[in-house]
Amino acid sequence: MTGSALPQLLRPPALRPGDLVVIASLSGPLPAAYERNVEQAVVVLERMGFCVRRAPLLEVGRHRWWSAATPAEIAAELNGLLRDPEVRAIIASDGGQTAFGYLDLIDIEAIRADPKPILGYSDISLLHLVLYARTGLVGFHADMAVPGFGGHWQTVPATRRAELEKLYSRLLTDTEAIGALPASSSWECWRAGRAEGRLIGGVVNRIALVQATRFAMPLEWFDGAVLFWEEMGGHTSHVWSYLQVMRHCGILDRISGMVVGVPREIGGLDSPEASPTLSEIVLDVLGDRDIAVLGNVEFGHAGPNLPMPVGIRVGLDTSQRTLSLLEPAVRRTR
Repeated sequence: MTGSALPQLLRPPALRPGDLVVIASLSGPLPAAYERNVEQAVVVLERMGFCVRRAPLLEVGRHRWWSAATPAEIAAELNGLLRDPEVRAIIASDGGQTAFGYLDLIDIEAIRADPKPILGYSDISLLHLVLYARTGLVGFHADMAVPGFGGHWQTVPATRRAELEKLYSRLLTDTEAIGALPASSSWECWRAGRAEGRLIGGVVNRIALVQATRFAMPLEWFDGAVLFWEEMGGHTSHVWSYLQVMRHCGILDRISGMVVGVPREIGGLDSPEASPTLSEIVLDVLGDRDIAVLGNVEFGHAGPNLPMPVGIRVGLDTSQRTLSLLEPAVRRTR
């Protein structure tokens, strides 16, 4: 894509009580051990007031290699959901390693004609980046069925679950800005400063890899943006390398702020004598760039997720350890 103008945001219509949301396999398969998680996710979503249906590919034992089905089959099911006027939101069952295989098969015109929230993180963050780049669609980098609503949500105190349910309900139904996300003691100021800009991000490796494809986001769209990222697995050296890729392609010269998620299962972080901390890696790559950095924020694989709507304008104050959604993710009419 070319051109410097920021995309006009494509906000989905706000959901209403009784609307149908569909849980779908947009990447990995559903192992038998996680069937219970899907059932618990349905309970959570119904408690929010929605009707819930499972897409056909979300079936225990169905798989093709590391995926729920072939990329073409997953794309066909996703496109069917995008075209179905009864479906008002799509929630990924889990992440995986499949989205790169069907980026060129998504019905972009169906998204433009009837935009819908697509919820998920991990591999699903790739969909958010690409669909935002191609249509301006707000991406709902948020919890999924298996590791989120039916997983991490079930392990936290009831007060925290209630807080999350209220937050997600507002995210999907409220046409007013949410404002400050609920902070916790884990949030750390890695570099003091303030920033205001569009929120762009996802898994750090997906951000770096997608920029090597024809679906790359124009660099100009990173101007003034608040970049958020997280990572699971690999090694600290891999994170350092992905950030170096973003430095070389110019992303880090354009953003105004950075929000880093809680790391999970990254080799080296448990061996401080042999490896730098995550904050040291970030500040090493940023160098003397005047970029505010907030670290250890609860989104991504460490879960439960705070929602990070891709494309929405946010305000960041790292000294005060605040991150605020300054715009709604959904619009009033449909």
